[in-house]
Amino acid sequence: MALDVGDVRIGIAVSDLMGIIANPLETYVRKGDANKDAQYIADLAKSREVSLFISGLPLGLDGRENEQTAKTRNFIEVLTRHTDVPVKYIDERFTTISAERALIQGNVRREDRKKVIDKVAATIILQNYLDSKR
Repeated sequence: MALDVGDVRIGIAVSDLMGIIANPLETYVRKGDANKDAQYIADLAKSREVSLFISGLPLGLDGRENEQTAKTRNFIEVLTRHTDVPVKYIDERFTTISAERALIQGNVRREDRKKVIDKVAATIILQNYLDSKR
């Protein structure tokens, strides 16, 4: 399961059983309480028998960590208190841009793109991870 952690939403994607194809699952709207958000993700992972989380790590263009990186790491730390599923990080630079381009090419209207961009970005993060394993 891949997570694209944002301040307002968390994009969620899962792979097929063979770990070849990433599929968008949902865009979770955060509740303003990291523990509630983490418990929701942990419960979702348990119901889907997830064995690994892949979290996008939002680095700056120069590859350095920044404020958003710290926020992501903090949320993942909370998540690990709610589940024993291990977490790996993957550089997520440009995934939102790639997701936006894919949605534009698919003729998705602007207001509809906002609703799905996070889960599409999570799908790209997960697919990049799956591809890197081959």
